[in-house]
Amino acid sequence: MASPSIIPNDRLDKDFYLVLEDFRSGAAFRETDEGIDHPTLINDLLSGEYGQVLRVVAFNPVEGWSRDASEDIALELERRIAAGTSEISDALRDFIEAHIGRRIGVQLPLPLV
Repeated sequence: MASPSIIPNDRLDKDFYLVLEDFRSGAAFRETDEGIDHPTLINDLLSGEYGQVLRVVAFNPVEGWSRDASEDIALELERRIAAGTSEISDALRDFIEAHIGRRIGVQLPLPLV
């Protein structure tokens, strides 16, 4: 028989995000607040909370999944940047462009029909 968890399940039934950041001593996942959610992560990235972002990993312990969310986060960052006048660091620009596969603000040509 399994022991009951000391952590209430309702606190685990949400999506969590971890940021893999490149430091001088090597890459490491940054500690984040338990309450970090998608909007908070986007705002933290735009405000310069993270330096050299390599990847963003999302997971949900109750649903039992984890995945690389870097492309989704990069697309959302690009959308936010295009909609406003946000200044971003070169490092964040590099992260976005690496995960969307093109330069920020460059629109792909539509095929002629």
